[in-house]
Amino acid sequence: MTSQARIGIIGGSGLYAMEALTDVEEVRVDTPFGDPSDALILGTLDSTRVAFLARHGRGHTLMPTELPFRANIYAMKSIGVEYLISASAVGSLKGAVQPLDMVIPDQFIDRTRNRISTFFGEGIVAHIGFGDPVCNALAKVLADAVESLNLADIQLHRGGTYVCMEGPAFSTKAESELYRNWGATVIGMTNLPEAKLAREAEIAYATLALVTDYDCWHPDHDSVTVEMVIGNLMKNAENAQKVIREVVNRVAAQPPESEAHSALKYAIITQLDKAPEATKHKLNLLLQKYL
Repeated sequence: MTSQARIGIIGGSGLYAMEALTDVEEVRVDTPFGDPSDALILGTLDSTRVAFLARHGRGHTLMPTELPFRANIYAMKSIGVEYLISASAVGSLKGAVQPLDMVIPDQFIDRTRNRISTFFGEGIVAHIGFGDPVCNALAKVLADAVESLNLADIQLHRGGTYVCMEGPAFSTKAESELYRNWGATVIGMTNLPEAKLAREAEIAYATLALVTDYDCWHPDHDSVTVEMVIGNLMKNAENAQKVIREVVNRVAAQPPESEAHSALKYAIITQLDKAPEATKHKLNLLLQKYL
């Protein structure tokens, strides 16, 4: 494949395209894990080639549980992506984190139940380190970019815990209060296993969490309308594109060093010379520098 990009963007609810892209081409990637959510959109953002993927498909046709997470990350890896920015709509679990705010989480709690969270198996075992589930260096670039733009009425929260639930239904009030008692900051449905798979693929990963509303714990939750949430989604998408553009320029100018880029170095437990050839072939994209 000749189309290459070092920086990838996964757009969540409301962010189905990057309007500033030029020289755009659609790339369909075949992966051992099926088709990605949609074609990768490769284009130039200012002077940097990037790859964009609409996480739910451009018509928002995929539920969170249905997302082909492995295919999405594998496709990004196959075109050379080393830095991945995830834009994700979330609900707030804290009074101080208001709709339209931006959060750069540094921790996740995995409450998903029906998702495959690894590329490995079938004769090859790997245990990645995931104590720090996002790339701190990329997260800092992301947060610095938000601050530099001075977006009107937008408050940035550096750090915080993202609870990833299964969905598609939202939380019960009891669940929402439980997550608040755990000290969580926001709740969403899509960043896991996405972040785990990115780490296995040795891609630096960070999340731009875009708050649309308060979760159901909030006493004013019942006054939140669908129209309000959709309006916030659209505003978030507009602001997210400005932030992502700034992040891309900063990463292109000075790519941060990331421990994620060598995440598999000591993670693979299986002796690869004794591993099944079919599995080594299937995972060659991830394993090739260790074979």
